[in-house]
Amino acid sequence: MSLLLKRFSRLFLASLTALPLLANANENNDFIQCTDRLKVQAISAGFSDYIVKDVIPTLSPLKRVIDLDQRQPEFSQSFADYLKLRLTNYHIQTGRKKLTEHKVLFEKLSKQYGIPAQYLVAFWGLETNFGRHKGKMSVLNSLVTLACDQRRSEYFTSELFDLFHLIDNKTVTVKQLEGSWAGAMGHMQFMPSALRKYAIDGDNDGIVDVWQSEADALTSAANYLNSIGWLEKERWGRQVKLPENFAFNKVEFDRFYTLATFKALGVTRANGTDLSDYKIDAELVLPAGANGPAFLVYPNFNIIMKWNLSENYALSVGLLANRIQGAAGLKVSDKNNDNNNLYKSAELQALQEKLNIMGYDVGKPDGIWGPKSRKAIRLYQLQHGLVGDGFPNREVLIKAEINS
Repeated sequence: MSLLLKRFSRLFLASLTALPLLANANENNDFIQCTDRLKVQAISAGFSDYIVKDVIPTLSPLKRVIDLDQRQPEFSQSFADYLKLRLTNYHIQTGRKKLTEHKVLFEKLSKQYGIPAQYLVAFWGLETNFGRHKGKMSVLNSLVTLACDQRRSEYFTSELFDLFHLIDNKTVTVKQLEGSWAGAMGHMQFMPSALRKYAIDGDNDGIVDVWQSEADALTSAANYLNSIGWLEKERWGRQVKLPENFAFNKVEFDRFYTLATFKALGVTRANGTDLSDYKIDAELVLPAGANGPAFLVYPNFNIIMKWNLSENYALSVGLLANRIQGAAGLKVSDKNNDNNNLYKSAELQALQEKLNIMGYDVGKPDGIWGPKSRKAIRLYQLQHGLVGDGFPNREVLIKAEINS
C-alpha cells in the first residue's frame, strides 16, 4: 500500500471514530442552549434564585427517557398483550385486599367526591402496582430532557415549570423528586400540573406527600377525577357482542350515539341478552378490530382517557375495576383471535403513507394507530368492500398494497 493511501486510510478511520464524538458534542450544545432558554424563561416567570441558580444549572439529559418515549406500551403492544400484563390475578386479588384495608377511607372518598372505590384501586394497581413501583428516575432530569426534545417540548416545558412552582412553594423538595421516565410521581403517578392543581392532604398531617402517604395519593386522585367531570352514578362501559355483518357504515368511531341506536343495530350484551333501555350515550370501541372483543363505552370512559390518553389503558382500568368488584372476566369467542390482527409499526406507517397519497388524511405517518388513522382506514375499507372496523389488519394491508 502506498504511503499516500495509508495516510488517507488513517484519516478516513479517524473521521469515522470522531463522528460519535461530534454528534455527542452537538447534542450537548443543544441541551446547554435549551437550559439557557429555560433559565431566561424562569427569570421572566418570577421563579426564585434557588430555581434559576441552583436547580436549572444541575439538570442533565437522560437518553433513556427519549428511548422510552418512543416505545410506550400503550401504543406498541396489542390489546391482548397489554391486558395480559395488567389484568392479572395478582392485580385482582391485591385490589380486593386494598378495598378492605382502606374501607373507611374509600367510603369517605366515595361520599365526598363520588368516585367508587374500585376505580381508585384500579388506577392505583395499573399506575404503580399498588405503590410497589413508583419509579426511581430523576423527575427533574426526565422533564428537562423531554422539554428540550422537539416532539412535545411545549407540553413538557409547562410541566417542568409547574414542578418549579411546587418546589418554590415547598409542596415538594428536590430530594424526593423520583418518578417515571415521563415525570409522573407517587402512588398514583401525578404529573406536576395535576399535583399542583388537585393534591390534597388526605391524612391531615399538614403535608401533601403522594410518595409516602397512601391517603394523600388516593384522596388527590379522587379530587382529580371529580374535578374533571366523573359522573357518580354511571359506569365506564361494558363488553358487548356485535351481530354478524354489523353495519359499520352506520357508526363512526370516536363518536357517541344513543344506546338505543346500538340496540337497533343488533348490538347485545356480551352474553347475548338485550341492551337496556337506559338513556345514555355510548361509543363503540374495538381495540383489536372486528375480530377482537367489542365494547360500548360511556362518558366516564373519556374521563379515564384524560388520565392517560390511551384506549388500551382506559379499557384496562374499567375491566380491572369490574374484576376487583367481583365481575367475571372478558367473554372470548372463536373469532376473538388477536394473533390474526397483529401488525408491525413499520407496516402501519407504510399504510399511513399510502393512505395519505390516496387522499385519506391520517396526518403525519408515525406507525401509531390513533383516531385519524382509525377514521381514514374505516373510510378506505368501506369504499373497497372490506369490513369497516378501522383496524389495520392483514386484509387491509394487503389490499392497500395491491391498490398502491
